[in-house]
Parts: sequence; structure tokens; C-alpha cells
Amino acid sequence: MYELENISWSWMFLLIALIGLLFVIDRLWKSKTQKLFFSKSNLEKLSPNISMSKPVLKILVASAALSMFIIALINPKIGTKMETFQRLGVDIVFAIDVSKSMLAEDITPSRMDKSKQLVSEVINSLGGDRIGIVAYAGKAFPQLPLTTDYSSAKMFLQNMNTDMLSSQGTAIDEAIRLSSTYFDEEELTERLLFIVSDGEDHNDLSYDMADLAAKNNITIYTIGVGTEKGAPIPMRKNGVLMSYKKDMEGEVVITKLNKNYLENISQKTGGKFIAGSVTGEVIEEVVEILKNTEKREFDTQKFSEFEDQFQWFIFFGFIFLVVDILMKDGKTMWLKKLNLFNEK
Repeated sequence: MYELENISWSWMFLLIALIGLLFVIDRLWKSKTQKLFFSKSNLEKLSPNISMSKPVLKILVASAALSMFIIALINPKIGTKMETFQRLGVDIVFAIDVSKSMLAEDITPSRMDKSKQLVSEVINSLGGDRIGIVAYAGKAFPQLPLTTDYSSAKMFLQNMNTDMLSSQGTAIDEAIRLSSTYFDEEELTERLLFIVSDGEDHNDLSYDMADLAAKNNITIYTIGVGTEKGAPIPMRKNGVLMSYKKDMEGEVVITKLNKNYLENISQKTGGKFIAGSVTGEVIEEVVEILKNTEKREFDTQKFSEFEDQFQWFIFFGFIFLVVDILMKDGKTMWLKKLNLFNEK
């Protein structure tokens, strides 16, 4: 396992892109200026040792050195020791809808972003509880098994999007089925399943799966993200709005929150529906639910020691820097003989 201590320094990679852009501009300007006064053959006679490829190689080496120093500032850490802890809590699985309807923007900034924000804030409010994550659309896909490593959970959460599953649709029954496998039958911890969705499902299999979940002592809470008025589904390319999703008749599809459907699923297991429009209210609801849920003791494993790795990147950065300093701008004689760059 790894973690990045100072990810905020990653913006400095933009400096490398800027240096590269300035280098290209400088090379083009020099080439254009030289052509105004000298022909290529005369320039080669006047400066026979000028290398066309050495400056490119030097800028690449310098960029590599700068990259190493930036990564050193970010300071990647690698987990080196796994320990077992005794924790008091419950087992919680978050099943998050990643179907295309979650792109709708009736909830700011979008249903998908709001869902990730809600789950992230819920995780921040937890104590010793184990959490797992499932993504689902037309099918369900495991993201993270039960763990107390909340940092890893939030990392997986942020990477979720509506393009991660090729099968489209909203199969809540698949989400319940897969989530149920996360819970260990031999452990007596309380089992909670939070389904975060707009509730757009077109079959009743979810009711059957909810009945089965209730028999397995799993309580389902549904968090509805969206409005009952609904909104179109934007289709974007490179962040630019191209159009809205249309049906077979060419009409713009309006996706709506199916509150009743989500309420029925949760009620079958003794859970409840939670409106997901206001983050603070959702957190209060979840905290209250956990307060009234019996917590049990269980063993959990996690990385307890992380070793800094920045020194390796500083080392390689200095190597690249020394190579850049020692590298001359002109042609290297022994390389000139080999003519690796096809230079005359």
C-alpha cells in the first residue's frame, strides 16, 4: 500500500510543460532567424560542432531532474508493516450508482459528484467501522472490500465515474446481491448497506433481493440523489457539452428521482430513505443511524507503518542534474563518429 503525503505539490508538473513550451518556441525562433542570414550549408561550415539534437536531449534530462524533485516534494510513502487491531464498530457497504443518469445536473454540480461528496463526508464522520464500496450500473462491480483504511476508501471513491462500467442501466438488485457477499457470515457485526442512487430501475428484482438481504440481517438505507422534477442527461466531450441524451424517437430523455422505489427497498429491511440533496442533513441522519446501531468488536488489518521514499527521487534527480551540467551543447566527438543522430 502507498500514500502521497503532499499531493498539493503536483501542480508543479505544470512548470515542466511550460519549460517545454518555451523551449519549442525558442528553437523555432532561432531556426527562423538563422535562415534569414545563413543557408544551412553555410551555417554548418561556420559552426561545424553545433548539435541539433543535444539541446533537445539536455532539456529532456533537465525535465527529468525537475520531475524527480517534484515527486520528492510530494513524498510517496510505502506501507511496510501490517498489523491487526481490535476495533469496535459495524460493517458498512456503500453501493454507488454510476449509470449515465447520474450525470444529470438537477443536483449541483451533478448527481455523480454529489454522491461522491456525500459518501466522502459520511466516511469522515465514521470511527472504527469497516467500510466497503461497490459500483453498479447495468451490473455491479466490487471496488473496495471491507476495511478501516478510510484514506484508501476515499481514493477509490474519487476515481469512480460513469464511464467505468460498460453495461448501462440501473440494476439495484445486482448491487444488493454483490454487497451481500461483502459481509462475513461467521462474524456477528451489524450489517448496513447504503445505496446511493437516483432510483431509476426498471425491474422488480430489487425487491426480491431486498427480502433476501433482510433474511441475512442486512439493513438497507437508500440515499436518493436527484429531484422528482428531473433533468436531461448531458453528453460531453472533453468537458464540452455536445448535446443531451435522446430516446429512440429523438426526444430528450428526462431522468427523475424515483423516491418511492428507493423507499420500498429500504423499508423491506427495516431501513429508511434519506434525501441526498443537503449534505449536512445526510450526515446527521447517518450519525443518528450509527448511534442507534449496536457496535461489536472485530479484528481488522491495516498498514501501520509507512516509510518515506523521497530520498530516492532526490538521488535520481541529482544524477539527472549532474548529467545535464556535464553535457556539452556541441557535438560529442565519439558520438559524432558513430553518427547516431544522422548529423553531418
